[in-house]
Amino acid sequence: MQGKIIKGIGGFYYVNTGEGEIYECRARGIFRKEGKKPLVGDDVKIEVLDEQEKTGNLVEILPRKNRLIRPAVANVDQALVLFAAADPKPNLNLLDRFLILMEQQQVPVTICFNKADLLEGGELDLLKQGYEAGDYPVHILSVRQQQGMEEIRSLLTGKTTVMAGPSGVGKSSLLNEVKPDARMETGEVSQKIKRGRHTTRHSEFFQIGPDSYLMDTPGFSSIYLEDIDPGELQDYFPEFRPLAGQCRFTGCAHVGERDCGVKTALEEGKISRTRYENYVLLYQELKEKRRYPK
Repeated sequence: MQGKIIKGIGGFYYVNTGEGEIYECRARGIFRKEGKKPLVGDDVKIEVLDEQEKTGNLVEILPRKNRLIRPAVANVDQALVLFAAADPKPNLNLLDRFLILMEQQQVPVTICFNKADLLEGGELDLLKQGYEAGDYPVHILSVRQQQGMEEIRSLLTGKTTVMAGPSGVGKSSLLNEVKPDARMETGEVSQKIKRGRHTTRHSEFFQIGPDSYLMDTPGFSSIYLEDIDPGELQDYFPEFRPLAGQCRFTGCAHVGERDCGVKTALEEGKISRTRYENYVLLYQELKEKRRYPK
């Protein structure tokens, strides 16, 4: 029997075989021996152990279209990364790290800033323009006030989308809007530390319409970049690519060099200063990792 993993908790995988039938399955030991880990979104084959109790074993993971490492899901068409415009204040360095991960894995990304009702229009415009310069689609939302939700429903139609972002930014609230029967637990932002409480503890796959699926994932507060050479980092900033030919020196890192096309564009206001400053911070971080490997 064939199906799709919609949730994995504590070594159990919940497989939807269609027509509303969901089987609780264990993975066979051969997966561990071969170093394979089933992921939410995997198409799999199962053997049924008890039809009445709806239990079974995973026996095969079918070929994947793609596999994301963070968040750990498979077979997605696009990523929707959700940050709050305020409360908590968006950590744009963290957002840039996530965008680099998606660039590495060649997954198209749409950026959404929720809680737009908490910021003035000019501040929202700056957030939006900074990322649109990198050719990222940006949506400004207020899930609570239904602002921008029709655009999001259209974006999700006909796609398998992984939704990711920090805790407390409104991921569960957004899911409840597009899939009311999901009844996801929502949490308030801690007023002391200005971070959201984790309300989603595992990745889960929801059908929100015909051929439309949304994967909700646990919130993250840090992302470590691995296996990136400092010289390659610029490749993951799309707004830098057309400017590289304007640099005087071949192999320009866009950090300390003179006659740099990227730095000229920065001074002319053509690229985001915040994005560029995060690039420099990440470049230095990667250089330090290379100098002092663990």
